Amino acid sequence: MTERALPAYDAEQLAGLLAALPGVDSIELKLTVPQADQRTVVKGLGIDSIDAVIRQAAFVDDPELRLSAAGVVIRARRTQRKPGDVTVKLRPMLPADVPEELREVAGFKVELDASPAGFTCSASLTSNVSDKKVRALMNGERALADVLDDTQRDLLAERMPASVQMTDLRVLGPVHLLKCKFSPDGFSRSMTAELWMLPDGSRILELSTKCEPLQAFHVAAETKVFLADHGVDLGAPQELKTASALAAFTAASA
Repeated sequence: MTERALPAYDAEQLAGLLAALPGVDSIELKLTVPQADQRTVVKGLGIDSIDAVIRQAAFVDDPELRLSAAGVVIRARRTQRKPGDVTVKLRPMLPADVPEELREVAGFKVELDASPAGFTCSASLTSNVSDKKVRALMNGERALADVLDDTQRDLLAERMPASVQMTDLRVLGPVHLLKCKFSPDGFSRSMTAELWMLPDGSRILELSTKCEPLQAFHVAAETKVFLADHGVDLGAPQELKTASALAAFTAASA
């Protein structure tokens, strides 16, 4: 496989990244692997699928994806042999724009996702919910308002477009996925591999690692070298898991 150069951020992007770093809680470095390369990459990195945890993720939006277009993502998630959770995510949201009172709420975080395609700051509030409730939501047996907590409902009400009502929202999904944490030989950090199986038959394989803001540039450089040495195409087109899943589900229901 021929390695292509990793796109460099321009001066404006780099300035924005540097300005955001002090206010984020964590940074996640992500890269998606083209479907044609996935088997080779999994083998080369020593990822053992038997260690993977089974998950389901569903999203809530209206048929035109107007919530997503307004920067609001609602995700419900089930995890094998664990409680479920529900997240309200706002993106993009710069750390400077986050209300201070939200910083003290359990389950709230500001995270920066960076990939070869660029970076995005987001704020999210996650609450643990019983698996029974999440399953009922996914099956259309329980309303979204019954699953969100009070702070999540307030957060959603503030950002929901005026043209969208709660009655317009539908559950999209679930998508089935495998999540595997692994520690590859020759790399100083743990990594996570997520394989999303979309309803159109396509698969998204995302590799990621997390770090503290002050470590961002060092870890990014280290990760780039390691992945390139193990045959990962750093210049391949990047896929966004949530956007791809939403597009697949709306296409399937059309």
